[in-house]
Amino acid sequence: MPKNIYEKLAPVNNICLLILAGTALTGILVYAKAVLMPFVIAVFLSIVLNTIAQWMKKQWNVPHLLGFLLGILLFLGLAALSVIFISNSISSFVDGANIYAEKLNATVAWFLHTAEKLGFRINAQFIADLLNRLPILNLVRTMGSTVVSFISNLLLVSLFLIFLFMGRASADEKNALTTNIEKQISYYLLIKIFVSLLASVSTWIILSITGTELATMFAVLTFVLNFIPNIGPFIATLLPMPVLFLQYGFDWHIIAAGGLLAGTHFIIGNILETKWLGKGMDLNPVVVIACLIFWALVWGAIGALLAVPLTSIIKMILERSEPTRPFADILAGRIPLR
Repeated sequence: MPKNIYEKLAPVNNICLLILAGTALTGILVYAKAVLMPFVIAVFLSIVLNTIAQWMKKQWNVPHLLGFLLGILLFLGLAALSVIFISNSISSFVDGANIYAEKLNATVAWFLHTAEKLGFRINAQFIADLLNRLPILNLVRTMGSTVVSFISNLLLVSLFLIFLFMGRASADEKNALTTNIEKQISYYLLIKIFVSLLASVSTWIILSITGTELATMFAVLTFVLNFIPNIGPFIATLLPMPVLFLQYGFDWHIIAAGGLLAGTHFIIGNILETKWLGKGMDLNPVVVIACLIFWALVWGAIGALLAVPLTSIIKMILERSEPTRPFADILAGRIPLR
């Protein structure tokens, strides 16, 4: 009889243990995020670079470790160029701050005049005080501190990449789980990198044609934001609109840029990416949104960027054990019936 009771309570025990383990793991992730985030980024980068190194060895007979090292140097070079471009864009924006302020005041004056004609009473002094309190300088300082933080994290990621490179040089044997994780994650990340690069270049072309300031910075941000499912492309479409409004007001520039950016992200995200990724990481769309919220709360913006591959790894680990397999089915949208 006690044995039967234990068997009946086994699923409940598994759920309770999983909740406790998840809670403890979440606490560790939050407490050690300053070190864990760069390490996880370095692991994902090493997976991508390892796949590229294998392809170079197959196509051009380049030694695997040399290809991996070339990939690290390429990553560092692209990251350095991104920092330079963003810094120059911020500097250019600051130099034109007075011009943007004049255009903003002119736009507000037109709005107030139009509102008065239509019979609306608006306190002009209140609007003026509100504009004076806009945290433009604080926003610029925040951008600058973000660049400094990016550089410091880049150094830590590079350090972890070097250790991972040395680890691959000493031993390259993997079990079935590690091989499966690397295969799925590398395919997903390579497709996302290519799609994000395509969206980034398209954004730069559209914003350059419309004469938008900070076009390069918005292109870099588009590349990063495209890794956030559903929400990222939407944010990337809206980001240039305030700058366009400050430059030209509400005219054909903002309409053309907004329409072209929205169409580009729709084609790339809903047609090309869906075609190339197929089922993707075998995660339910509702689960993706929930995990996006969870990882964003735990690790902030970096957590949102890594939400899909991290959740996919958790799902693959849960699939390996019979007691935890139902939870993997839930993540995939296959709700177990018993």
